Amino acid sequence: MDMQSDLDRLIFFEHARKTAEIDYAANPLDADNLTRWGGALLEVSQFQTVPDAKKMIQDATMKLEEALLVDPSKHDALWCLGNAHTSHAFLTPDLEEAKVYFAKADTYFRQAVDLEPANDLYRKSLEVSDKAPELHQELHKQGFNQQAAPSEPSTSSTSKTSKTKKNNDLKYDVFGWIILAVGIVAWVGFAKSHVPPTPPQPR
Repeated sequence: MDMQSDLDRLIFFEHARKTAEIDYAANPLDADNLTRWGGALLEVSQFQTVPDAKKMIQDATMKLEEALLVDPSKHDALWCLGNAHTSHAFLTPDLEEAKVYFAKADTYFRQAVDLEPANDLYRKSLEVSDKAPELHQELHKQGFNQQAAPSEPSTSSTSKTSKTKKNNDLKYDVFGWIILAVGIVAWVGFAKSHVPPTPPQPR
């Protein structure tokens, strides 16, 4: 079930990415489209290896920065940029290097909150970004991303398996709110551009 929904999401955002690319060729100065493109790239990056994910996040960052050149007050692009830098930081094992990305994320989240102070999602992102370096340390201490490295032979393979599962669960806890939220923004933006808008559902 989960694998199916992941596959559906991948297909959806891959389609959104391609559509944004086509729309960009027709109108490179559409800030909404650039934001959707960046959001879709962030979503698709989750399904990649770490090096490919980093490259895709960098591409997303460039699209979102381009959106801000067109419209500097585009709060959803600022917020997505905060998420892009947060994601990049978590994929960076060195804490000092990661802190540079966390600081950038914090700046973008603050700008988004300044522009839309009533937006709960932006405020929540800003709150969590304060705790991000601490989460990063905890995550990497527990061996996050080590599944990408060759595993050493171990006599306690069952405990290793459960540890990997625990790490994966923790990874999803950390990324869950970011990615889900980015996905909602990208999806809503994409839907708005292709179908008549519907009233938002109460949360």
